[in-house]
Amino acid sequence: MMQISTRFSMAVHSLTLIAVNPNECTGDYIAGSVNTNPVVIRRIMGMLKKAGLVDVRPGVGGASLLKDPDRITLLDVYRAVNATEENQLFRIHENSNIACQVGRNIEQLLQEELKDAQSVMEQRLARTTIAQLIGKIE
Repeated sequence: MMQISTRFSMAVHSLTLIAVNPNECTGDYIAGSVNTNPVVIRRIMGMLKKAGLVDVRPGVGGASLLKDPDRITLLDVYRAVNATEENQLFRIHENSNIACQVGRNIEQLLQEELKDAQSVMEQRLARTTIAQLIGKIE
């Protein structure tokens, strides 16, 4: 299985921080909390802005949410930061030996199973909001 990019957890962290501390959220402040380079945060904030989740004011202005925290789901964040390659959570090896009965069929069989698994995961992410995470922090 290919790992989900750390952009996802960093984006959730950033949105939660902005919701809790709306007045202090410069890129440097967020980067300090996430413990990463401000350049990484700027890239993630750009993706979140493009998805309509945040407004980013250059300079000392910082960032603010464009939706209420109870209207931003983990699925919204997952999709905003393109958390997986080619929108596929799982990648399957290619070029199996078609002369082999298993090799000939495994890719298609796994595609169906893994597509279902990804769908279930996405449904689960859609049930959790940033507001719910905040409620568990406090």
